[in-house]
This record gives sequence, structure tokens and C-alpha cells, in this order.
Amino acid sequence: MSCLFCRIIKGEIPAFKIYETSKVYAFLDVNPLAEGHTLLIPKVHGAKMHEIPDDYLAEILPAARKIALALGATQDDAFQYNVLQNNGTLAHQVVQHVHFHVIPKPNEAEGLGIGWPGKPTDFDALKKTHEGLLKKMEGKL
Repeated sequence: MSCLFCRIIKGEIPAFKIYETSKVYAFLDVNPLAEGHTLLIPKVHGAKMHEIPDDYLAEILPAARKIALALGATQDDAFQYNVLQNNGTLAHQVVQHVHFHVIPKPNEAEGLGIGWPGKPTDFDALKKTHEGLLKKMEGKL
């Protein structure tokens, strides 16, 4: 398999591992946006999040929390960070293996910078979207 992250999990490519369980693996990003920028991946291959089994996904957020705490998160709210996950190339995914970024945001210059090009709300369209999603969600939870 040529997947970069699968090869890291197998030990074929070295990584600066910081956390591992039977289902997740976390390591430092080699092109960090800030010191401590960590990648968190499931140990099963899937390009998009909806392809990953629930039991693997269930370990992601607890692991992300542990990483955030190790990076400096405390109750005083001084440490700020992003948890980012992209699905597909149009959504800015580069490696086609599900991965979550835990990115410290120490100041305006470092960490993740994003724009949020929100659009004015069309409440009729929003209601229609809501109703359609509710119908599709029935039986899926």
C-alpha cells in the first residue's frame, strides 16, 4: 500500500509519535503551522471520515483532548488551538487517509488561519434543508 499514513503506522516511515492505542496513532506534523502541531489518525485506512468504523472514531476526540492537554490546554483558557479535519481535495485534504490536526494557536501569526465566507441566511431554504436532513437522519443515529 502506498498510503503515507498507513506506512507511518506500520513503521516503514519514521515519525515523531506522541500517542498510540490499538485504534489511533498521533505524531508531530513535519510541516507544522505552530510548535506542537499534531496529526491524529485512525489505524484503519479510509480516505474520508464516513468510511471509518465508529469504534475507531470513538477514540479520536478523547485522544485529541489528551494531546491538547499535553500541548498546554488548561482551565484558564490561555492556550488556544484548532482541531481540523478535511474530507476530499476540494475540502483541502492532501493525504487521502482520514486525519485530524491538533494545531496550537499561540498568536495571530502562527497556527491555523482561516476565512469564513458566510452568506446571508435564506430562512425558507434553511427550513427546507432542515426538513430534508431530518428525514435522511431517521434511523441513522
